[in-house]
Amino acid sequence: MTVAASNTLFAVVFGLFVVASLTLLVLTGRFIVAQARRSRTRWLAEQYGAGDDSADKDEEEDEEDEEDEEDEEDEEELTALVLAGGSTRGAIQIGMLQVLAEHGFVPDRIYGSSVGAINGAGFAADPTRNGVERMAQIWLRLKREDIYRTGRLHGPWLYLQQRDAVYANSGLRTIVDEGFPFERLEEAVIPIEVVATSLTDGGERWFTSGPAADAILASAAMPAIFPPVEIDGEKYIDGGVVDNVPIQRAIDAGATRIVILLCSPPVVTPTPSRRPVEGMVNALLIAIHARFVRDMAHLPEGIEVILCAGPEGTIRDFDDFSTTEHLIALGRAEASEIVRRYGLGTIPYPAPPLPVPANADDGDGEAVDRSVAEPPAVPREVPDHIETSTDTDPAAGSVRIGQSGVPGSSGSAAAEPVTQPEPDT
Repeated sequence: MTVAASNTLFAVVFGLFVVASLTLLVLTGRFIVAQARRSRTRWLAEQYGAGDDSADKDEEEDEEDEEDEEDEEDEEELTALVLAGGSTRGAIQIGMLQVLAEHGFVPDRIYGSSVGAINGAGFAADPTRNGVERMAQIWLRLKREDIYRTGRLHGPWLYLQQRDAVYANSGLRTIVDEGFPFERLEEAVIPIEVVATSLTDGGERWFTSGPAADAILASAAMPAIFPPVEIDGEKYIDGGVVDNVPIQRAIDAGATRIVILLCSPPVVTPTPSRRPVEGMVNALLIAIHARFVRDMAHLPEGIEVILCAGPEGTIRDFDDFSTTEHLIALGRAEASEIVRRYGLGTIPYPAPPLPVPANADDGDGEAVDRSVAEPPAVPREVPDHIETSTDTDPAAGSVRIGQSGVPGSSGSAAAEPVTQPEPDT
């Protein structure tokens, strides 16, 4: 036993000796190589007049350049386009998209809610002048019967029946299927995300991939008007219920510049209620708008938000398509001023005259179809009254949120700052 123990001890000690020897040889070799490099550096310095400090500085400068390049990539500006909901007032966004496309504006990502999901998907599929013009022609051909199809018996009593909604979404599905050249969201030219409201937990659900028609119909399924859309065993309704202007989603994705296309003014002014149902609608609109007000009041530093807003009024009902052409003209006028002022896109703004569309109503509730005057052949500067028209009506103006997070009215060329209303006001 003593001999065996001695042999075992000898083997252990010999193994440790071998490991220590190998380690010493490796360290010695590394030391010799390092000394050789230093000697070569000194020799080169004596031959060409460069010192060790110069070599070290060169290495440090190379490292700093690499770090700067990484920082520049991390700080690269990400531009997002956010399209809000607004029912048939979504035609305003078509006019805005026409102007943006004409000036070469192509965002990095698109976020849409409700009708903004429909328009956003169309722009994401083809963000060119031809693509937007194709969308405009679809809007101009729309009639009430194309979307809100009714049977032989129709009336207010349909709202009291035991059914998911008053109208089927077959008409809207037909337009979506025929209007978009892609079948899945991930096939769009520009990455797009659309939001819908879950009927399981009342939360917001974002669709970034999968069948485009189902996701868009879910985002545009107005409560009681269109039936919920079932996707993967879960039912969804209009995304505007939880996030009508999804700017927070863009911020969370790293957007540093956000262009928002609103279908109505940024400040809600509810009309006086004459019936109980109108009071319920006003309450819903206020609740939907409250999310947007909170998001705007708590913008992080370094985020630039540009609002392109629609005017007050202009339509009589959610299923009224009689003022589509007029709404598109209003959207063009608003976006033209925004592009001229903030230089969106890659094509310089030539300062053409802005169209001055007629009012949608002539006072008795009937829509009036007035043609917009043709612009002269020679471009001219935008009239001064366009600059100051929003001073007397802030609700109809455009607001730009600069990097300081202070909103400014579009009533002046310099976008003077004004006070942002608190969420509870």
